[in-house]
Amino acid sequence: MSNYSCSDHSRQRGEDLIGSATNYQTYILIECPPPWMSKTFNSKWVPDNLRVLVEDIRGSYLSIQFLLIANNESHQISQTTLLIYQQQNGLSNGYNKREFKLPNIELAAVVIRRYLSGEYVDYEVKNYYNRDILVCTHGGRDQCCAKYGNPFQFYARNIITDLKWNHVRVWRSTHFGGHRFAPTAIDLPQGRYYGLLNQSSFRSVLTLSGDIHCLNQVYRGWGILPPALQILEREFMLDYGWNWFNYRVSGKILEQSLDNNCILAELSFAPSADYFFTYQVKLVRDSIKSQSIKSSCTSTQESLIVKYAIDNFWLVARENLTCGNLV
Repeated sequence: MSNYSCSDHSRQRGEDLIGSATNYQTYILIECPPPWMSKTFNSKWVPDNLRVLVEDIRGSYLSIQFLLIANNESHQISQTTLLIYQQQNGLSNGYNKREFKLPNIELAAVVIRRYLSGEYVDYEVKNYYNRDILVCTHGGRDQCCAKYGNPFQFYARNIITDLKWNHVRVWRSTHFGGHRFAPTAIDLPQGRYYGLLNQSSFRSVLTLSGDIHCLNQVYRGWGILPPALQILEREFMLDYGWNWFNYRVSGKILEQSLDNNCILAELSFAPSADYFFTYQVKLVRDSIKSQSIKSSCTSTQESLIVKYAIDNFWLVARENLTCGNLV
């Protein structure tokens, strides 16, 4: 095993995490106990029909992220949990969840195909849990995810137990990007990404309390937004405080220069049912924060990680949703 640690190196370089959340329309999470191979769906317990399905979907360029998940009971139980998170349309605060309990993992491919085809799907259960925290522990992909992810998910479970919360689950997960920010997590159904988490920052994220500026060190961005636009969303988050997590948001890239050094984007948000605001922002490549770095422990060379800075942003609309008038 290499002595190089991509996570330690990123910390030493002071890399800003923002803009590293990946933007997917759909997350499909299949319960499958470790060990997990570096190529996730070549893992021991993954059936052939699921492996073929994932390859077919990836070849179609649909915006779907497939992940394997597990908890402490996954080796012993005689059923398989399947979670499908679908991004909400328009102004939203994340994803809609559907949960299925399958008699075996071989049925996962059948149910997923039916779901994606818009057909009726069996085995759906009520959503007793309203929050799923995925912690990457995929040591077969990167050693930092095992080194930092495994102990962190243990602490995360203990914090939830201490809070006496029975509506939140913590799952070990396969790779979803950002090895160098281990321990890294996705908080669903919102779809927010975090990294370099510790017990204190995780408790703040979990309870939406404490000093919100801790997010400057751990917030990777919101997966419903294009990565470049995530820096503006963080600015609004810090400005509006924890209430921001209740707002519905949407965003899009309007224009982009050929060299990707300049981007014009738009972000809309609704603080209440009555109003929404639309801002446009000019983003420029940040020559100081953009740096070449090894993105994983197994990387043989550095890659340029481009970061953006806010050059300017301005309000373009404030609309009354009740009567549809611009004000």
